[in-house]
Amino acid sequence: MITSRRMAAVDRNASALGVPLRALMESSGNAVARRVRDLTDPGDRVALACGRGNNGGDALVAARFLTDRDVRVHLLGRPESITTDVARANWDALDSAGIDAEAVGDSREFALDDPDLIVDAMLGTGITGDLREPESSVARAITDAGAPVLAVDVDAGVDADSGAATPGAVDAEHVVTFHDLKPGLADHPDVTVADIGIPAAAEEVVGPGDVAVLGGVGDHKGDSGRTFVIGGGPYTGAPALAAGASLSAGADLAFVACPESVFEPIAGYSEDLIVQPYGDGGDTDDAADHLTPAQVPALVDTAERHDDTVVLGPGLGRHPETEEAARQFLADYSGTAVVDADALALVPEVDTDAELLLTPNRSELAELGGPETDDLVAAAEEIRDLAAELGHTVLAKGTVDVITDGETVRRCRAGTPGMTVGGTGDTLAGVVAALLARAESFEAACVGSYVNGRAAELLDRGKGLRATELQETIPVALEGDDDA
Repeated sequence: MITSRRMAAVDRNASALGVPLRALMESSGNAVARRVRDLTDPGDRVALACGRGNNGGDALVAARFLTDRDVRVHLLGRPESITTDVARANWDALDSAGIDAEAVGDSREFALDDPDLIVDAMLGTGITGDLREPESSVARAITDAGAPVLAVDVDAGVDADSGAATPGAVDAEHVVTFHDLKPGLADHPDVTVADIGIPAAAEEVVGPGDVAVLGGVGDHKGDSGRTFVIGGGPYTGAPALAAGASLSAGADLAFVACPESVFEPIAGYSEDLIVQPYGDGGDTDDAADHLTPAQVPALVDTAERHDDTVVLGPGLGRHPETEEAARQFLADYSGTAVVDADALALVPEVDTDAELLLTPNRSELAELGGPETDDLVAAAEEIRDLAAELGHTVLAKGTVDVITDGETVRRCRAGTPGMTVGGTGDTLAGVVAALLARAESFEAACVGSYVNGRAAELLDRGKGLRATELQETIPVALEGDDDA
């Protein structure tokens, strides 16, 4: 089964893969026409109630293929109000084909003239809530007509995901839906699932459709979350890159908690970052140079009190005290964290209530207990099994990224050879952390992988890429363009 939200992403991914919406609509319309022929005889009267979106466009296509039926097309509204170019083109094609079609001006006076079959193509799978005009009046007219109804994708007024029907919803005897069954139709007595030519890669490979359905950042300060990067010590650039990328990906605020010894260089990277040195480092002489267990309670308290998304690991180093502190943080923390770099190898040792999203490269994947391989795609099932065993989402970074929550596996091909440069993984961690403010872990990992790779493609730097440059194109990549 596929949800309406996921179906919207798949449709757009198919377009990015070279299967245009026009071709998909033509296939959908043919599928509707085939089902109409199954349910009627030559010469029967068929009324098609068409909305102004792509759902209506499917029925407009179907009308052209029903030349041996007495077809009457009813467009709900003015032709100039049709919302997509491809649906509008199919409306225009009806006139050229000499098909009987009318634009419904006043839906309150709408009535059907004793049809043998009614095609409900008013609303698609992504439309929920109570029916409004003109659909509500036309739905009543469809019910009053008493003829059998064939719904296109889903009955108007029925939630394709839950099956819940609003008052006045169309109750169709037959449904033809596309690509895969929708959850809300699982108990319907007569559903035809039509293959319309969407390639498998549109579901399996992350693309611009996944970005488009994610939605934008919040309207108010605080809606888009805070990123709390715990890192730095031996390295200073990594935590700054992660925090900066999270801002580019829409986070409202980005904090970096770091050792006192590297506070000034990290703070000097950007005025946009809020850099905070660790508190009391304990009794060791070099505690100011690295994370220690004594600092963990305050870090956990800060992250949980402000509902931050944590990024743990960039530039952290592997001092024994630091590793023990990272273990303690993971054990005590109960929020959401992206775990990267030096903190990754510690995850299998820790029992945690936190929701973790792991971003290993190939060597770090092996340290986690996963496969030691250069071909992540060939090892996708092993990576899935590792994620299931750990109980966390894994975004394995390679030439092609593999993302899995232990059940579903997806691939991301976005990116350039120049992304082998240091820092792009830190940038990815920051992007994913920002997206976790508005998406579940698996979706955030998929979209973050695509956005990070697409940002590199937009730079078109070849081998001259620098990780800092990605922060300029991440906002553009988040627009979900179709030119991947």
